[in-house]
Amino acid sequence: MWLDRLSSFIARYKGLPTMIAIALVALNFVFHLFMRSGWLVETDFLLHLGVIIGFVGLMLAAALG
Repeated sequence: MWLDRLSSFIARYKGLPTMIAIALVALNFVFHLFMRSGWLVETDFLLHLGVIIGFVGLMLAAALG
């Protein structure tokens, strides 16, 4: 049920996961500029999350047409 709603949402807005991924990677860059230490900076969590969301979004957009 939730998978049907998610797939129809992503089919309608194909570029949204990619735009979220770009925003997360840019936010990671800003954190690196202004925060010299911290868990988010040391682990690059937002960078990795952005890359994963971007890849999954691109694959879903291609699969859903």
